[in-house]
Amino acid sequence: MTNKLALFDCDGTMVDSQANICASMDLAFQKNGLIPPDHHLVRRIVGLSLTEAVGQLLPGGNEVIVAKVTQSYKDGFFELRQSGGVQEPLYEGLLQTLEALEASGWVLGVATGKSDRGLRHVLETHGLLDRFVTLQTADRHPSKPHPAMVELAIAEAGAAAETTAMIGDTSFDMAMAVNANVRAVGVDWGYHDEHELIDAGAEIVAAKMSDLSGILNK
Repeated sequence: MTNKLALFDCDGTMVDSQANICASMDLAFQKNGLIPPDHHLVRRIVGLSLTEAVGQLLPGGNEVIVAKVTQSYKDGFFELRQSGGVQEPLYEGLLQTLEALEASGWVLGVATGKSDRGLRHVLETHGLLDRFVTLQTADRHPSKPHPAMVELAIAEAGAAAETTAMIGDTSFDMAMAVNANVRAVGVDWGYHDEHELIDAGAEIVAAKMSDLSGILNK
């Protein structure tokens, strides 16, 4: 039997991590003697792998400074997490949506620009780790919109491209779905606007979390 796979992005789709990301990026730039980027620009690159994201925020920077800022971000975020300062609340209705999808025969997965450590922390904090049959992160794949995350998730979940949906809040998620030949379902409570998601290939954009089960089961 071929499984139906609902593959979720994390930041901006399942959890609201905006404040943590912006604060950590501020500290990473400051630590390296750089002026922090505007938070609007930071929000624009959420979803990319960290090195790719920092590179876009430092278009004139060489590989050395990009690597330094990237490591400073990792170090700072880890220290913030260790001190209990990281707050990544679930978006309202997520638990009910996951339950509804499971009840209608979907298996669940995650494809995120987070690290393995960061994703595991979020899922364990909210008691969600055991709900997902496949976890794909930037530690083991090229950055979105490369389709590698989706392709391996499909294989691990026993699904197929035609039975898989990628759910995300950014154009990177939608473009990755298109590149992997799976359904692209956008959500409008994250980092990119509805028209950007549609332009990147979203077949539909959910206005609220409770819409997702109905959309996927059409």
